[in-house]
Amino acid sequence: MAQDYLTEAFIRLRQKLKGISGRILPDTEGAEDVLQDAFVRLWQRKYPLKSEQEAGALLARTVRNASLNARRGARTVPLDKDLADEAPPPEDREKAYAAMHRKIETELTPTQRFILEEKEYGGRTLEDIARELKMEPAAVRMQLSRARKTLRNALKDER
Repeated sequence: MAQDYLTEAFIRLRQKLKGISGRILPDTEGAEDVLQDAFVRLWQRKYPLKSEQEAGALLARTVRNASLNARRGARTVPLDKDLADEAPPPEDREKAYAAMHRKIETELTPTQRFILEEKEYGGRTLEDIARELKMEPAAVRMQLSRARKTLRNALKDER
């Protein structure tokens, strides 16, 4: 019965769903692909849907999220001119590591330093770090994001 609701909602809302995807993605073929993939994914999961309206809402949300994911995946990052095909000599790497360490020590708060070091160098999960700091995992994630952004900006200003 749930699959019937899903199929009926998909058929009825197909153009609207394609419009949702089309506003997010630049090409109509990509929007159509996302639409089909979203339907197949939902069909395979066999959600316990109680009505066609519920199925339509689930389809709309899934198509929107899948379209956003497809757009993120399609982004290309321009290569920095300073990036070389070969690794820099050891003395340059040591200078770069020392510079980064100084940035970490001077630009970040003690909490950000701890989170960054534990996550990146200690290999710990955000949940473990959050428990140790008696913080919510979302707050730890935000602090890590801010630390990385601060370091990126400090390195950008240095160039």
